[in-house]
Amino acid sequence: MGHLESITSPQDLRSLDGAELDALAAEIRDLMISTVARTSGHLGPNLGVVELTLAIHRVFDSPRDRVVFDTGHQSYVHKLVTGRFERFGTLRQEGGISGYPSQAESDHDIVENSHASTSLSYADGLAKAYRVRGEDRHVVAVIGDGALTGGMAWEALNNIAIAGDSRLVIVVNDNERSYTPTIGGLATALTTLRTNPRYEQVLDLVKKRLNAIPGVGSATYDALHAVKKGMKDALAPQGLFEDLGLKYVGPVDGHDRDAMEQALTHAKRFNGPVIVHAITRKGAGYDPAERHEADQFHAPGPFDVQTGAEKPKGLIWTDHFARLIVDIGARRQDVVAITAAMMHPVGLDKFAAAYPERTFDVGIAEQHATTSAAGMAMGGLHPVFAVYATFLNRAFDQVLMDVALHKCGVTFVLDRSGVTGDDGASHNGMWDMSILQVVPGLRLAAPRDVARLRELLDEAVDVDDAPTVVRFPKGPPPSDIEAVGKAGNADVLVRTGAQDVLIVAVGSMCTVAVDVAQRLTDQGIGVTVVDPRWVKPVDPAIVELARQHDLVVSIEDNGRVGGCGAMLLQTLNDAGVTTPFRLHGIPQEFLDHAKRDVILARVGLDAQTIGRGIVEDVTAVADGRALLDVDHRR
Repeated sequence: MGHLESITSPQDLRSLDGAELDALAAEIRDLMISTVARTSGHLGPNLGVVELTLAIHRVFDSPRDRVVFDTGHQSYVHKLVTGRFERFGTLRQEGGISGYPSQAESDHDIVENSHASTSLSYADGLAKAYRVRGEDRHVVAVIGDGALTGGMAWEALNNIAIAGDSRLVIVVNDNERSYTPTIGGLATALTTLRTNPRYEQVLDLVKKRLNAIPGVGSATYDALHAVKKGMKDALAPQGLFEDLGLKYVGPVDGHDRDAMEQALTHAKRFNGPVIVHAITRKGAGYDPAERHEADQFHAPGPFDVQTGAEKPKGLIWTDHFARLIVDIGARRQDVVAITAAMMHPVGLDKFAAAYPERTFDVGIAEQHATTSAAGMAMGGLHPVFAVYATFLNRAFDQVLMDVALHKCGVTFVLDRSGVTGDDGASHNGMWDMSILQVVPGLRLAAPRDVARLRELLDEAVDVDDAPTVVRFPKGPPPSDIEAVGKAGNADVLVRTGAQDVLIVAVGSMCTVAVDVAQRLTDQGIGVTVVDPRWVKPVDPAIVELARQHDLVVSIEDNGRVGGCGAMLLQTLNDAGVTTPFRLHGIPQEFLDHAKRDVILARVGLDAQTIGRGIVEDVTAVADGRALLDVDHRR
């Protein structure tokens, strides 16, 4: 029996000696490697925080003392020492434990945080609440150097610095990376902290030398000690944080558990906010991860434990975008690419290799990226900002007021739109088509396949007087679905029988709609399936088609409220079209993690459920009954 099986809470760690803790760390690494090799997940970040997490839980008393992980993808070790060892094999599986902290799983998890740069604000609020309530509790925020590039983190630091009696310890997990190497002025400053000798070491050496000089050495040293703040700034510029009024401890080897415990214990004694700067290696302890150049196994798919080789997989939407944007860059010298610390995940690495001078990684700063893109457009360029759909939520004001208001030609490429599945509620890109509907002048495209991705990207970058958006889902694209006709700028994918049902399908839902059409045709129901291609604004040709049919059905992988179906219905009402209407979309709720197709079926966005519902609606329309807003999932 290993040590890990006996750990049911952090208190159990305190009875272990050094050798036992080393053995426990090795067990934790082995288990994480073997589990993620099967389930996929965030491996590199968790391998890098094993000793760091053990030290935190030995020094602080969770859950009384609160531990907040920024982004949360480095919380696997935390889960294993807070009573979730037996369920760890269910990681990211339907009904299993989440890949992020989860309040439903444990009292040790308070923030279900999987968007970056937010931990310091949560921690600041918690610490203030405990102070106001008179509770003797500490808050520990673990934030990476990558997340520190986010503006929200610095807004929080600005406030934390003046909370002089806040019992808040900020652990900067400095591994020089987010997905890829951290960039920017902060990264340069942390590198200086990381590589320069600590001023105490130099001061001790000078003290020894001066005290050896008879008569004058001691007095000279005292004078020198009086200017130690200046030496500190010169030799190890902790001033980056201390000038804000924050105490600084470090740099500390984050893989030296004893050193980390000493540093954290020292920080715990401060009666105010303090930063502990820990130097770690992403992927530590697993050679294939440490040698992985792209991202140190940040989030690998299933892989072979012995070799680290990922299991073969086909091309995904991102791979096709990566190729197409390079082609566009070759034709258009004014096209530039922007990423928010996700060069490889959003497929801009190939563009960066081909056109480094036209590629900008701004760090985890989606707001800045958006407004900077507006400035580039004003300067005569056409920026393409590739970002996960869920992360564009953070820059809505900038899209609205900085880009759209100024009629800037900026193209946003939204990867992982719709249901993403395994990463849980925060990563589903199910909000963008609702949020973006309210932006005047914005044009939004949803390609159904790779051929349409090519067409729509080309059309998007040709727009120079308004923002454009091209969104696509996670995973491999379907085979191309060729149109059988046109209706305005929309593609007609199916036209069979009478004009009984018009299905308006958005993006990836076109494949489902074609399947539904076949089921309806088999039952003698006439059906037309239309892919709008550009879903905002609504194509007038679709309005006329709706007027000609007996029932209109919209299908989208976005929230039902305020999305494409809702806008289509409003447009039909404005045009006086009274055709009965049925809207299919994602319910406005946070979806538990599972595979994408499982979730789509769970929320009724599968062909069988939609087809059955349409048959019932057609019968109701034929009988002269009004359509009820019912859930067809049974």
